[in-house]
Amino acid sequence: MQGSRFAFGPFVLDPSAGTLLRDDVPVAVGYRGLKLLAALVARPGEILSKAELMDAAWPGRAVEEGNLTVQIAQLRKLLGPAGDGSDGGGEWIATVPRVGYRFLGAVEHLGGAKQKPLPLTDQPSIAVLPFVNISNDPEQESFADGLTEDLITDLSRNSGLFVIARNSAFAYKGKAMDVRAIARDLGVRYVLEGSARRAAGSVRINAKLVDAVSGDHLWAERFDRGLQDIFAVQDEVTAKIVEALLGRLRAPPPRNRPKNLKAYDLCVRARKLMDDQPQSAREAHLMLTRAVSLDPEYAEAYRWLAMNHWMGWVHAGGPTDADRSVALELAHKAVAIDPNDAGCRWVLAYLLAYDRSFAEADAQFARAIELDPNEADAWAALSDIAVLAGRIGEGLDHIRKAFRLNPYPASWYYLTLGQAQYAAGEYEAAVETLRRDETYRTSSRRFLAASLAQLGRLDEARAEVELFLVGNPHFTIGHWAATEPFRDAATLDHFVDGFRRAGLPE
Repeated sequence: MQGSRFAFGPFVLDPSAGTLLRDDVPVAVGYRGLKLLAALVARPGEILSKAELMDAAWPGRAVEEGNLTVQIAQLRKLLGPAGDGSDGGGEWIATVPRVGYRFLGAVEHLGGAKQKPLPLTDQPSIAVLPFVNISNDPEQESFADGLTEDLITDLSRNSGLFVIARNSAFAYKGKAMDVRAIARDLGVRYVLEGSARRAAGSVRINAKLVDAVSGDHLWAERFDRGLQDIFAVQDEVTAKIVEALLGRLRAPPPRNRPKNLKAYDLCVRARKLMDDQPQSAREAHLMLTRAVSLDPEYAEAYRWLAMNHWMGWVHAGGPTDADRSVALELAHKAVAIDPNDAGCRWVLAYLLAYDRSFAEADAQFARAIELDPNEADAWAALSDIAVLAGRIGEGLDHIRKAFRLNPYPASWYYLTLGQAQYAAGEYEAAVETLRRDETYRTSSRRFLAASLAQLGRLDEARAEVELFLVGNPHFTIGHWAATEPFRDAATLDHFVDGFRRAGLPE
């Protein structure tokens, strides 16, 4: 499900992809600014209160009103004068004194990109929709999200099931849609939906399993338990669903559970920020550091902290030896605590590949897939490493499998697909992939520039190089070639050739 897009003046805003284009050129707008603009543009001409806007940009957080003022001022500066598209004397956003703001421009609702329905798999297939927080406390939103994510993880570890990944399931959060339409959209037969309420040391969970083809309710139950029993409830829900879909219970190896619920809450909140802006990555780092201090035997917190260091490398423009060793140490710790967690295994495998411990990396990837064949991120990460090893056809197969499990993935999936297409010599396909809105928050322009250069479109390639270097001013071909985990000289030469033709610095 591609989210709605909005056009106004020379701009196109795609909230779901996190992009704002002016005449097809990306505008560097921050995460909070994008959320505010999306809220305003979705209701043109209406007055939105300051409280509504702060909820849109800082959900569940108490922030000072001055933060909103600063963000609106930055938006006005980025958008510039409105011209004929507004009735506010040249402004896109008008201030309503002591009340809030309203968007003055004429807005065209472009809708979302249409996508072909995905075919059903041979296995029983299921999507777990985000559980609804029915407490009066918005702080419990993370608890409901964490419950959903854990159920997805627990179900996906059953090899007889096909389970849609978290990122795609959460594309439907807060959206009123018929479960049959969602099932068609994701290419699954079964949908689990439910609600959660956590208060005063207790929890109530309602869960319902629906056959989206027949419309039948296969199973429904309510659980009223003490908060300390939350993970036992998750195990019980998982067991009932597996039994309903497979006709028998085949329990995978047990996985590590947190002993401290505060650490669990922090980890749930932090993992939402992992694919976000550098400031959000720093927020995640603080949360995860606190989580491991509260619960030193919580494997998932170490896993995400290792990835947080990796994201730090990405935002900083490249890895450093100190960060590399810390991330690797954290990933090893996560696997030592919980050797049955596929997520911990693939993160370790990925970092080992960058450490050029290739045999160990391959073994860890294989074990991750064995533990959880539905772990979409593992297939996507494995695609990256396979392509750089010269196993290009294998890499393409892996990233396509990742997309099937996760039809609405994080932006880095598109970078990985484009890289694989370039390596295969599929330059036109790579250009199409890497020019998608979803790629603009990644560093994929280097592969786009190389693909254009190989097609002889040198002017376009050099324009992309200029844009890439704005966000990556210290990039050099030599540093990139030395730090990427290449195992195949011909593949490395192919990438270097494309970069040089495009005009990237040596």
